[in-house]
Amino acid sequence: RKALNRELSKLFNEMWDADVHRLQPGKDYTIDVQGKAGPAQQGDSAVQDNAARQLFHNVNEERLKSIKTFATFISLLDNYETSTGVAEVVTPEEIVENNCFLDAILATEVMRLAHDYLLKKNLAKPSLADFKHQLYDIWFQLYARKEGDRPDSCGFEHVFVGETRHGKEILGLHNWVQFYLQEKRNQIDYKGYVARKNKTRPDKDDQVLSIQFSWKGSVKPIGSTFIGVSPEFEFALYTVIFLLSEERVTRETVKINEYELQMVVWRHGQHIGTAYPVLLRTTSE
Repeated sequence: RKALNRELSKLFNEMWDADVHRLQPGKDYTIDVQGKAGPAQQGDSAVQDNAARQLFHNVNEERLKSIKTFATFISLLDNYETSTGVAEVVTPEEIVENNCFLDAILATEVMRLAHDYLLKKNLAKPSLADFKHQLYDIWFQLYARKEGDRPDSCGFEHVFVGETRHGKEILGLHNWVQFYLQEKRNQIDYKGYVARKNKTRPDKDDQVLSIQFSWKGSVKPIGSTFIGVSPEFEFALYTVIFLLSEERVTRETVKINEYELQMVVWRHGQHIGTAYPVLLRTTSE
């Protein structure tokens, strides 16, 4: 594995500390990790279910609705056709919603830290309006997942909403709010946690989890996600890593709070293909 990136770790810890909108485990939400997930392959339609109950036991929705970045984020989750190969139609209302969300996150300290850092590296323009255009392009500009298809995807849809391919495969869906809302509608079935070597099971206050679940008739054998963090926190992390590298896949080892993570970002041309955290270990072990 790559050596720890100290510079990014320092930045991301500053963001973590500045993330005043993050929900606190045990206070704003409770998770119920239950059993360890069984073996599964991408494309399975059924696997053993080792979690009878939902992952999210409860979430303080009043708090989600009262925080502008969460509220504007949630309004974007129903804007996408999750099937790849089906062209996305972006309505004028959706463009307004995208802009409202970007305005909300750009007003936060977390995004200011990201912007300042990128400015120092000469990877962002000084004006917030220009930076916002840059973010729009990276995250919301549509592209075709597969060559020859109509524009059917974007970074935001993949990472935060999730997509399906041929009804057999789940792509993306690395966001806890979307997971919670889909679970509440009985669209997602949590199957259990995916343990790392030599770690028994996650604690209910772990804020990075690897999980197995089914959604829209397919199984995701392993998906990893931050839990409780604000949308601006994830946006900031992934944007910084995306802009720091031209490589098709970037993996950076960082330590954020007590979590040692590998942050993975795939690029699709000038846009984000996917992005997610992989939990390597927690110092509380």
